Amino acid sequence: MPDSTRARQRTGTGLGLLLALVLGAVLLTALPEDDPGSGACAPRTLRAWSADERLTSEFARYGDDASRTDDWTGGDGTHSVRLPDGRVLWLFSDTYLGQVYAPPNPVGESYAWRDTTAPMVRNSAVVMRDGRLESTLPAPLFPDPAPGQWRWPVAARVEPRSPGSSEQVLRVLLWVRTSGQAPWIYGVPTATEVATLSLPDLRVESVDKVFDQQLVTDPSRRVLFGTTLVEEDGFTYVFGGDDRRAASRPASHAYVARVPEGGLADPGAWEYWDGEEWAAGVRPRAVLGDEQRTGVGSTFSVVRDGGTYVLFTMAAGADGLTKVTSYWACSATGPWHGPAKDFSPSLPEGQVAAYNPQTHPELSEDGRLVLSYDVNWLETNGAAANLSRNVSLYRPRFVTLRLAPGG
Repeated sequence: MPDSTRARQRTGTGLGLLLALVLGAVLLTALPEDDPGSGACAPRTLRAWSADERLTSEFARYGDDASRTDDWTGGDGTHSVRLPDGRVLWLFSDTYLGQVYAPPNPVGESYAWRDTTAPMVRNSAVVMRDGRLESTLPAPLFPDPAPGQWRWPVAARVEPRSPGSSEQVLRVLLWVRTSGQAPWIYGVPTATEVATLSLPDLRVESVDKVFDQQLVTDPSRRVLFGTTLVEEDGFTYVFGGDDRRAASRPASHAYVARVPEGGLADPGAWEYWDGEEWAAGVRPRAVLGDEQRTGVGSTFSVVRDGGTYVLFTMAAGADGLTKVTSYWACSATGPWHGPAKDFSPSLPEGQVAAYNPQTHPELSEDGRLVLSYDVNWLETNGAAANLSRNVSLYRPRFVTLRLAPGG
């Protein structure tokens, strides 16, 4: 073979290899990375889950402690926030106080129990230090705003007292509900408020209404914000939902607002996603939910895994009593993909249901995500008696999740 021919072959081979390397580099740059720490958005799905007995047992231990009669013995609406001094504050909606008695209960069953006259308050807060629950703040922490109305605390975060301030405060989102008739047996959605608490003493300084829904005539179209918060690039993204399920629809809609850091208590700082852009004073438009196969429960949770938003909710339809499912997106506004692989957390015996799946990033580590879910008696008639007959029912349970590429 002539030398010129060999030279052309070598040159062609070299150019081909160079082009392949360049093309490979371009493809690697364009494709989303699976490493959740890379910051790139990629589909995420549930890889595995397991019961977190340590956390579940800690709430059982604290709830059964009979040394005090004015502390938490059971509740739902479980949310948590880490404080600057390392403590974790747990927030609850309807809460039982009072005394817990060792088994057997009055009907001879081997359950710890409370008297049916034990007090119930609309909200409470419990302090955890170094993984151990140590005290309940005076309850209710947030008083009723008016007769026939009450406040349920939801998500919370520590932020500057005002944008740019060096002083930090705790902001707690509150749902105001008003007594109503069926199907609104758990209250008619009324307004979203934000409470400001001083640090480190956790004193309630003020409560500000940020989103009033009283003029929306159809209760199923009223939106309450604060079921979950996500922080990104100087904004707090506040997710909320309507209550379509109360109106016998298989799933509710999810919505999102955003607030500059330090502005949660300022109604004028809130902007809502209207389907095209962020704007103040507009009717928010749903980012997830078709009232059939896709949608959320009235409470759900969103967390960021690398550059991906992952949303956890009870499944649509009848599965919403027992199964947790997830969606993923590259932006808080979507588009949201899913539902992805679901799982059925363990439930105690009886006519009970699971609800309110909430992530707890401040307790998550080593690629594991802590998620809680609440349990309640399914039938409203006799619910209070059954929750007192077996106090372990009405307490949060915890699982540990691992996510993986896919969706």
